[in-house]
Amino acid sequence: MSNRIALITGATSGIGEAAARLLAKHNFNLILCGRRQERLTALQQELSTQTKVTTLSFEVRDAAAVKDAIASLPAAWKAIDVLINNAGNAHGLDPIQTGSIDDWDAMIDINVKGLLYVSREVIPGMTERASGHIINLGSIAGKEVYPNGNVYCASKYAVDALTQGMRMDLNAFGIKVTSINPGLVETEFAKVRFKGNEDKASLVYRGMKPLVGEDIADIMLYVLQAPAHVQLADITVFPTAQASATIVKRS
Repeated sequence: MSNRIALITGATSGIGEAAARLLAKHNFNLILCGRRQERLTALQQELSTQTKVTTLSFEVRDAAAVKDAIASLPAAWKAIDVLINNAGNAHGLDPIQTGSIDDWDAMIDINVKGLLYVSREVIPGMTERASGHIINLGSIAGKEVYPNGNVYCASKYAVDALTQGMRMDLNAFGIKVTSINPGLVETEFAKVRFKGNEDKASLVYRGMKPLVGEDIADIMLYVLQAPAHVQLADITVFPTAQASATIVKRS
């Protein structure tokens, strides 16, 4: 796997940051993408002692910014072998009748359109080379709808459908497409969902041991290390305390 180029969106925290750290240890060259340049710079400085790293700062929901950023990559970075579509957010936890349109737009723009915008810029290079691996970060919310999940669940169901569609469309080119669908992972996710309310966010993981970003990064590495003829297509992963989107054993 040495010197393979991996582009990771949402690399400045949580699962994306954990993936960057782990892939750096395994000699992937990294294109780290995110909104927060100061975090990208700090991570680049840290990981550059292990591998080659470059950064791109843009909003995945901004199609023009995505196009310009990826087009700006030097020639040596353009042959992207692995695309990890990790960027995503949940905004609010309201019933459909009182949901915020701004929250709806953010989730659809980031989780669905952002994935599409980045993929559209990277995939043509993969098809031209007839090689590549795409990992889309889904969620148990893309497998089961839960109360007040409405639009967030819809956005993750869309990710699941898009992943299946990618796998079909890219089959002729030998490109692998994997969906990883976690349950409860302790990252900035809950804090963002509850608009910075740390008391509400802490209740999400109360009385149980959730997954952490490193757990999902380990799965990504396992997927990327599979033999050429093996495609791990669709993976759902829970902490042991979780049985479904709504069933969690708490102490």
